[in-house]
Amino acid sequence: MKKLMIICGLLFSVVTFANAQQGGQGGQGGQRRAQATPEERVKQLDEKIKLTDEQKTKATAVYAEAAEAQKKMREEAQAGGDRQAMMEKMQKMTAETDAKITALLNDDQKKAYKTWQDEVKAAREKAMKERQGGGGQ
Repeated sequence: MKKLMIICGLLFSVVTFANAQQGGQGGQGGQRRAQATPEERVKQLDEKIKLTDEQKTKATAVYAEAAEAQKKMREEAQAGGDRQAMMEKMQKMTAETDAKITALLNDDQKKAYKTWQDEVKAAREKAMKERQGGGGQ
């Protein structure tokens, strides 16, 4: 369960981290940030690990499928669904999406992807500590 939460947070943070690097296009001052499109996510991934055209096509499909599933889950939650159940579904789906993306990569790309995920996770944890008033040091 904890591993799934970490993976979910990791993928969420990839989008957030990339958005922050692009100037925070989704909003400022507590406003909800727009989620990156599947194409934007593939572009970010390609910048980090250099995808082939075939990998880009397949990764875009994986991210599009995940985005649609997330949209449905958010709609269910807003309609009064069980938030805890939705979070568990999101974590599972995030892990599945990550596994699908990893399966598309060669060994060198997998190493670079893992390194990138670790960097994003560290940045996310630092940002969470800072938001909670714990400082970053």
